[in-house]
Amino acid sequence: MVSMSIPTVNDLAASARSTRWVLASRPSGWPTEDDVRQETVELPELSDGEIRVVNEAISVDPYMRGRMNDGPSYVPPFELGEPMDGAAVGVVVASRSEDVPEGTRVLHGQGWRDVAQLSAAKTQKLPDLRDTEGPLAASKFLGIAGMPGFTAWLGLTRIAAMQEGDTVFVSGAAGTVGSAVGQIARLKGAARVIGSAGGPEKNRIVTERYGFDACLDYKRGDVMGQLGEAAPNGIDVYFDNVGGDHLEAAIQHFNDDGRAALCGAISQYNDDQPAPGPRNMGMLVTKRLMLQGFIQGFYTEAMGDFLAEMGPWLAAGEIVADETVEDGIDQAFDAFLGMMQGRNVGKMAVRTAVAD
Repeated sequence: MVSMSIPTVNDLAASARSTRWVLASRPSGWPTEDDVRQETVELPELSDGEIRVVNEAISVDPYMRGRMNDGPSYVPPFELGEPMDGAAVGVVVASRSEDVPEGTRVLHGQGWRDVAQLSAAKTQKLPDLRDTEGPLAASKFLGIAGMPGFTAWLGLTRIAAMQEGDTVFVSGAAGTVGSAVGQIARLKGAARVIGSAGGPEKNRIVTERYGFDACLDYKRGDVMGQLGEAAPNGIDVYFDNVGGDHLEAAIQHFNDDGRAALCGAISQYNDDQPAPGPRNMGMLVTKRLMLQGFIQGFYTEAMGDFLAEMGPWLAAGEIVADETVEDGIDQAFDAFLGMMQGRNVGKMAVRTAVAD
């Protein structure tokens, strides 16, 4: 049963108001409720080429923590006093665009709000999946069939160039990207897939549900030793979502010519001071290792190849696409903190409206 706190698309369509989250101050360490605020604003009349969208689901992602800081990065920081943004899926409820009429479901970049108003040219049309896969199916385009899934596929296959028979290590294995990396590695013929996650329950999910061969519990400490036990013959590929001690452990246990795709360093995002780097960087030379950072937005030409593989995997039930969903725009910041703290399994999303 749908929570009574979740409005319907028609409820929100009837009003030209938007409830949104604003960055009030730049966090030092972990963000707190004092760093953000909610506000409700009246939306202006649509201009030519614009659409109004009731968001059904919005995404919260690790990279958003970096955007709360005021520093150079691959994506501009959130502006103080301005609404935050991110990926969202919703239904067009008003349109002044012939290309994107009312009733179209779209993927766009104005998350962190329940109603968005933007240029139709900045949206991507999506199929209506509700009739066949349930009311949250569209949120797959925030996860496994969207940016996180593409990130996993790209880093594993193009950046780290995984080969059949490789042993693959994935940190953040219970999250959206990490769980996809391990499953894709298995489908691509990896000899052994090892994950890392926090706590026995997540370890169980990673092995039993996502099909990893083993999973380290980083909360037990000694990631270096645990990885040595899980991969006695070393690793060939490392997909890094965490950084810190996980990266150091991967370098230590790499076989010669090992490759790492560096996607994130969530263990360091809330540090007040720069974290020390791996102490074994000399092994990059002696083992001829390749460590490459990447940002999926610079490889959009590969999206078609990704969807050509991911579509059939999803249709055949060969990929598990879990979601942790919080209900209501009011819960967006709490969901964001929960994702940063590892409370989610699979994609963390916020359901902001439901179909009537």
